[in-house]
Amino acid sequence: MPAAREPAVNYPPGLLLKAQGIRVVFFDVDGVLTDGGLYMTEHGETIKRFNALDGHGLKLLQAAGITPAVITGRDSPALRARLQALGITHAHYGTEDKRPAAEITLRALGLDWTAAAAMGDDWPDLPVMNSAALRCAPPNAHAEVLACAHYVTQARGGHGAVRDLCDLLLVASGRYAALLAAYTP
Repeated sequence: MPAAREPAVNYPPGLLLKAQGIRVVFFDVDGVLTDGGLYMTEHGETIKRFNALDGHGLKLLQAAGITPAVITGRDSPALRARLQALGITHAHYGTEDKRPAAEITLRALGLDWTAAAAMGDDWPDLPVMNSAALRCAPPNAHAEVLACAHYVTQARGGHGAVRDLCDLLLVASGRYAALLAAYTP
C-alpha cells in the first residue's frame, strides 16, 4: 500500500495557532462567496455565481465539526438554494447589522467569540470580524477590511477564497490530512 501523500498546503505556525479552536465561521456572501458582481435580469432577478471549490470546502468544514454560518445584507432564491444544497443551516439574510445576528448563532451553538472566525470584504462585515478570534479577507476586500485581517487568502472572493480559509481551519484542527486521505488512496 502506498504511503499517504503529504498535504500541499502550508501555513505559518503563528497563523495555525490563531486558527486552532475555531468552531464556527461567519461568512459574508457578496465579495466572499461570490465575486461581488451583481448580475441582474431584465425582470430584476439577481443571479449569483458560486465557486465549486468553496462549496466543497464548506462541506469539509462541516465534516470536521466546524460550523459555517452566513450573514448577508441581501437575500435571493439563488443564495437560499445554494446554502440549502451545502447543508448550511445557520444563515441570516437581509441583515445590515451583522454582529447581533452572529451573536444569535453563537448562543444557539453554545459558543463565544473566542471560537469564531469571520470572513468579510467590506465595512458592514467589520463588526463581526473585529469580534472574532480569527479575521480573514479575500485580497479584493476593501482596504479597511484588509487592515484588520489576520489572514488574507490567495484567491479572490468568489474564486476560491472561502476554500483557502476552509483549508487553513482544517489544517489547524488536525483534520486536513485525514480528510484528504479519503480522496488519495
